[in-house]
Order: sequence, then C-alpha cells, then structure tokens
Amino acid sequence: MGLGDKADNKGEELKGKAKEKTGQATGNESLESEGKGDQSGAKVKQAGEKAKDAAKDVKDAFKG
Repeated sequence: MGLGDKADNKGEELKGKAKEKTGQATGNESLESEGKGDQSGAKVKQAGEKAKDAAKDVKDAFKG
C-alpha cells in the first residue's frame, strides 16, 4: 500500500468524522449519516490495502 493511499484513506476518514460531528452538533441527521458512510468507506479501503500488503509479504517470503 502506497503512502499516498494511506494518507488519502486517513484523510477521507477524518473528513467523515468531521461531517458526523458537525451533523450531531447541528442536528442534521443527513450530514451525520453521510459522515458515518464516509468513515466506513475509508475503513473498507484501508482493509483492502492491508490485505494487498499481506499478500505481497507472503509472496515476497516465498521468493527469499
């Protein structure tokens, strides 16, 4: 997983948290839900990238 991908995913997660908190503070349930969705999407992307990293590590272990 590239450093840029990690940063993008983390940035997306943080934006989602900000949306969620803003929605809570203003009573805007739609914005709160959107923020939670953004966070979930970022976490799914992070999990996929971690799986790719693990597969690469296994592949590299067999090369050595």
